[in-house]
Amino acid sequence: MNSASAAPATASLDDPFYYLANFRFVVAWVQARHGDLLSADEHHTLQQWSQLPRASQALLVRMVMRKGELFRVDKLRYPEIGDTHQALAPLLALGWVDDAPLLSVEELFRLLRLSELRDALKASMNSVGLPSNATKTALQAALTPVLTVALPLRQWWPAATTHIVRLNVMALCDRLRLMFFGNLRQDWAEFVLTELGLQRFEQVPLPADSRAFQHRDKVDTYLALHHLRERLENGELPEQLATEVPAASGNRWLDARRSRLLLTLGQTAERSGNTELALSLYAESTNSEARIRRLRVLERLKRYSEAYELAQAAREQAGESEAQALGRLLPRLARKLNQPAPQVVKAAEAPTYVLELPGPQSVERAVAEHLSTASAPVFYVENCLITGLFGLLLWPAIFKPLPGAFFHPFHSGPADLYREDFVRQRQAEIDACLAQLDDGRYRETMRATWHAKQGITSPFVHWGILSEPLLTAALSCLPAAHLRACFTRLLSDLKHNRAGLPDLIQLMPDAPAGKPRYRMIEVKGPGDRLQDNQRRWIDFFCRHDMPVEVCHVRWQPTS
Repeated sequence: MNSASAAPATASLDDPFYYLANFRFVVAWVQARHGDLLSADEHHTLQQWSQLPRASQALLVRMVMRKGELFRVDKLRYPEIGDTHQALAPLLALGWVDDAPLLSVEELFRLLRLSELRDALKASMNSVGLPSNATKTALQAALTPVLTVALPLRQWWPAATTHIVRLNVMALCDRLRLMFFGNLRQDWAEFVLTELGLQRFEQVPLPADSRAFQHRDKVDTYLALHHLRERLENGELPEQLATEVPAASGNRWLDARRSRLLLTLGQTAERSGNTELALSLYAESTNSEARIRRLRVLERLKRYSEAYELAQAAREQAGESEAQALGRLLPRLARKLNQPAPQVVKAAEAPTYVLELPGPQSVERAVAEHLSTASAPVFYVENCLITGLFGLLLWPAIFKPLPGAFFHPFHSGPADLYREDFVRQRQAEIDACLAQLDDGRYRETMRATWHAKQGITSPFVHWGILSEPLLTAALSCLPAAHLRACFTRLLSDLKHNRAGLPDLIQLMPDAPAGKPRYRMIEVKGPGDRLQDNQRRWIDFFCRHDMPVEVCHVRWQPTS
């Protein structure tokens, strides 16, 4: 699809083969835009697929869109497809589906019902002394350790009345999905949600050169990282997986994913007691959290000098979040080494008070109801008001059609949203949007965007919370200078600063001249403590003379 339009081309759900039409759309899109990244064999496979009978195409797509690669044939019955076995035949002939796959005992337990398992595993049950009415849990616990060889279903259960097949082309289908969406988080349901009207997306021009990947090796690296994460989640040991992590590619986006995987592997290794492996994985990762984890492990191992030196070096490049953690670590390390205490700027603290309210109930709702009045309503906004206003004002900058930012019709936001050069790439547009805060145009712009873009998916605007009454009241009460300061802080680190904002805001349009017309309130229930990102926002508000409070809730004793 090489047109400039990015309107999602979804099939009508009235068409029983809607999913097939959507899959064909993705295949055509990838062939047109990413054809050079497909191998000759992959091109050939897609050509073969396009020549299959419609029923066989549809059955393949049905399997692709379901979870896993193993399927009971008796669960592959669809009215529009008709005879399942007839539709399967061409897929079996091409080797795209295997009708006698090897099944581990874990897969057997996942696919068979309890009565079928008792029949299939009768001999094994007898050998370990299990009764014929044993539960599925008991069966699995007793037999999994002893049944370690994968076998076809007919060897597990010669009298089987069902068939199990394995889909052999899922790797290609995942590759297609990745090249289309630019990630593996999104799936085929995006088409359905759009057709149902449950999701709407900003229409961004998509020129022919706008695509997620420019080189096949980058697709391969992404898939390799994804599969390693899946294997870790499935219980494989970090000791094994660590040796298979691809080298850094020089692509910032992929290298960031690689660093997150190294962090996760390191955390898993640390939890299992392999601290040396954890340290090496943390050291290889460029993720700021990995650097802090490495320092904490070194501190726990009493390698204070090494930790102190690394912490001092990290301080030079640390962002707010990392600097906060280093502010706790460095004084401890300095004391251990008899070094002068490093100068640490103490965070500003907001006014704090306690309310005793009837409960237990939602602490935010309880405080909001207690403080709200007709002339000074309280709204539960958390991270949705400031970020929502930001999203409305900066909509043109956020959705600027830059290469590598948008490459399919289902983007909720730019793919480079959290990359280092996000702001630099859009600096002129961002400056133009923020300039409206200086001349008063921002109010009308936000209102107009709210009406024009209502319901369109955005990384910042949560339409269910940012109602028109809240928008109107907020624009009346929040000074432009305060909005500019908040927006500037957001832009300095969108990933970390978009969370941690206060739970409630009280808007006071009738406040006397010279008095604040709003106050932000962070609510903490019994036993709850301020999180680091909340502390950073509170410190920011205090230093910019923005009214913020911390309210601790204590429940009234019951009689």
